[in-house]
Amino acid sequence: MKRNPIVREIGDFMLPAILMFALYVQFHGDYSPGGGFQAGVIFAAGIIVYSLIHGLERTQRILPPAAVRAGASIGLLVYAGVGFACLFLGGRFLDYNALLPHPEGPNNPHGQELGIFLVELGVGITVAAVMITIFYAFAGRRDDP
Repeated sequence: MKRNPIVREIGDFMLPAILMFALYVQFHGDYSPGGGFQAGVIFAAGIIVYSLIHGLERTQRILPPAAVRAGASIGLLVYAGVGFACLFLGGRFLDYNALLPHPEGPNNPHGQELGIFLVELGVGITVAAVMITIFYAFAGRRDDP
């Protein structure tokens, strides 16, 4: 992109907005369209745009492949951890009412909100990490002579 300064500058200008929009979709997914999957894809798209502009090596220095792979595992552990926390607290797997028991009855909107938030966070982290890992695999591939 050294020969395309306009594309580079526009990409650098738009990158914070792309990442911020991904966070907006992540944190407002339970109130509006969106959620973890959409936010993860948008976040990964922002990282991919950065890589296309500045190069794969520079992107991998900022976000190493090992950290990205760890992110996929962490996201999965968050998702499964919420389910097992519900089991250990006396509910069923992913029964969010068990997370914050309500003294007046079995349905607790705060437990539902917490559970959905944590599960969507785990999904978002996993999707972003897997998309970036796939991009790294394809972009880092070299042709054999």
